[in-house]
Amino acid sequence: MKRIALAIAVAAAALAAGTPANANANVQFDPLTMRVMKPARVATTAQQVKRIPREIVRYAGPYAPGTIVVDTNERRLYYVMDGGQAIRYGIGVARPGFEWSGAHKISMKREWPGWTPPEEMKKRQPGLPDYMPGGIDNPLGARALYIGSTIYRIHGSNQPASIGQAMSSGCIRMLNEDVVDLYERVRIGAQVVVL
Repeated sequence: MKRIALAIAVAAAALAAGTPANANANVQFDPLTMRVMKPARVATTAQQVKRIPREIVRYAGPYAPGTIVVDTNERRLYYVMDGGQAIRYGIGVARPGFEWSGAHKISMKREWPGWTPPEEMKKRQPGLPDYMPGGIDNPLGARALYIGSTIYRIHGSNQPASIGQAMSSGCIRMLNEDVVDLYERVRIGAQVVVL
């Protein structure tokens, strides 16, 4: 009887020691929405995140070089270049009910931008901070391109698993390394077309 009790105690201790790391390994916190995301909806390790590669592609659209074209259905952003080419990036887009489209211009660019959640977002999600300084934990990531006078931005993300998903409140999310690349190419005043 003592052996069984000892075996149970050892097994319970081993399980308890391993449980917190394993239980939390598949849970991810979304600082933009201030919600914990269910394990089935998010990949949390580099091996699980299916990266959407940045690549130069043929582009026959009607837009001039220097234009940013956001194809929300395809979840891709195109930076139009000369010679019928574009750089295609994977993006995260607005979740259902927050979609939008239109043509604007890039009005401002910021490195490691601070974030002030819009009042509409704060009403939907009480508990959001009034302001979050720029940095690695900031949901706007490494760079932000401000779209006209809207509340929307093309910005980096500290959640690579959100790229290719419809999870934002209207902003266009990119991998940090991709938004840094785009940021260096884009000039203030560049046309942005969101389809």
